[in-house]
Amino acid sequence: MARDASRVETFSDGVFAVVLTVMAVELLQNGPARVGGRELPDALAHAWPSYLAYVITFGIAGQIWLGHHNMWRYVVRVDQPLLVFNLLVLLFVAAIPFTADLLSDNLRGSPTEQRLTAALYFGTVLGESIFFNLSWWWARRRRLLHPDLDPRLARAVARRLQLRPLLYLIAFAFVFVDPILSLVLYLLLLGLSLVRRPGDLPPAEDGGAVSGRGR
Repeated sequence: MARDASRVETFSDGVFAVVLTVMAVELLQNGPARVGGRELPDALAHAWPSYLAYVITFGIAGQIWLGHHNMWRYVVRVDQPLLVFNLLVLLFVAAIPFTADLLSDNLRGSPTEQRLTAALYFGTVLGESIFFNLSWWWARRRRLLHPDLDPRLARAVARRLQLRPLLYLIAFAFVFVDPILSLVLYLLLLGLSLVRRPGDLPPAEDGGAVSGRGR
């Protein structure tokens, strides 16, 4: 029997909050004040891998949370498979601080270390994206979405979600050419995610109808 989705949203929001907190602690704990024998400008410049990893990771985690929030406002019921898919999304989300910490520690390492840690990091993000797609696919297939949701909007959201792992794979491929370039591509993808897309929350004056007309 399908059940209400509110508890899933609350639990997921708690996981996102913990992940963002842990990420900030892990990536920013070794700030310039802890680097001995350096002037502040030099210390700041020396710590650039931590700051770069923090910005990218906060952006990715924030993008995932926004997408999760927008998706789950259409989900009115849940069943066991949808719960499992959502837990797998959160599994990869919870691993992001660990892989981001590895990335920041090894951006100055050998090319092999750079590629390995970048591959682990991007593989985590890619895994999240795949299970996010499966969550939306299952919710549509099992009619767990709001009955008044415009089918055209549901298909548009599905197409948008399917594009994410493809773009991530393209950025991931550049890990084996230049890990830093791959990170830059991820930053560009994060910038593109700020553009309003199907399924995003509408402006306040639009009223936020479930049908999604005009989005």
